[in-house]
Amino acid sequence: MKAYKCLWVVSLLCSMIAAPSSVGAGEALEVVKSTADRVIALQKDPTLKGADKKQERIVRLKAVINPVFDYGEVARRTLGPHWRRHSAAEQEEFTKLFRAFLEKIYCDSIDHYNGERVVFGRETLDPEYAVVESKLVNGKNEQSPVIYRLKRTDGQWKVYDAVVEDISIVDNYRSQFDRVISKSSFEELKRMLKEKAG
Repeated sequence: MKAYKCLWVVSLLCSMIAAPSSVGAGEALEVVKSTADRVIALQKDPTLKGADKKQERIVRLKAVINPVFDYGEVARRTLGPHWRRHSAAEQEEFTKLFRAFLEKIYCDSIDHYNGERVVFGRETLDPEYAVVESKLVNGKNEQSPVIYRLKRTDGQWKVYDAVVEDISIVDNYRSQFDRVISKSSFEELKRMLKEKAG
């Protein structure tokens, strides 16, 4: 996946804004659209340009993403059946490592924005889950479909997966993590995540 796609997918995957307590048509779609506006505004802000402002850009992006993304849910889903085999303390440790790993991805991609835009499509909604369809369009008018899957938790919409060009981020990580655990160990997976997040 190209760097700018990593930024957009992880940023939008991770930065769903809390929605109002009532569930209504268009609500999840508006959540994703408003988030895209915030990410674009951050990328275009002339006061944040330049290498000397990179750390500030990263801090600002984390401020959008971290308070509202359920890293625990995504960590649980990416481990699949392996999640239940570990204690609460081990699950918490893995979640922290996985969060640091994802933060590294979007922080490394923060300077790769090149005028891409997001075109939104259909929203499918029920009381607990929502799906928002979109396309990432680059300057050459090349389109990459991105589907966001959201879950309603404690009255808030939070994203738990994104499907990019028919590849689910959760499924992709689950397959990779399962291979590492099966061929080696859970400890080796944690070591790898720690190394990649370093």
